[in-house]
Amino acid sequence: MKKRIVMSVAALATVAAAFASSASAAAPKEANGMYVDENGMTLYTFDKDSKGGPSACTGGCAQAWPAAMASDSDKPSGKWTMEAGDGGKQWAYDGKRVYRFAKDTKPGDKNGDNFRDVWHVVKP
Repeated sequence: MKKRIVMSVAALATVAAAFASSASAAAPKEANGMYVDENGMTLYTFDKDSKGGPSACTGGCAQAWPAAMASDSDKPSGKWTMEAGDGGKQWAYDGKRVYRFAKDTKPGDKNGDNFRDVWHVVKP
C-alpha cells in the first residue's frame, strides 16, 4: 500500500512539473511576419477580449486556446505587456491577451487564424 501511494505521489509531482513548465512562456518573438512563443508556436488574439479586461476565453475555450503565460522573470517591452491571469500573468499585445491554439501541432502552424472570425494571428 505504501509503495502504491509513493508511486501515485511521484506521478502527480511529474504531471504538476510538466504542467508548470508548459504554462509559462518566454517573451514572444517575431518569425515569418507573426509572433510566436519560445517553441515557435503561433500566438493569437481573441476579438471578444477587451483591452485590459479579463479573459473572455474560459472553460472549454481555455482548453482549446490556452493562455500564453509569462514567467516571473519576463519583462514587458514595447506593445508587449502582461495582464493578470489564472495562476499568473498572461502576455498581451497592444492591450489584448495572447493565446496558443491546441490544434497547432508544429511550429508555424496557423490553424486558428480567423477561426470563427474572432481569432487572429498576432502580427507586428
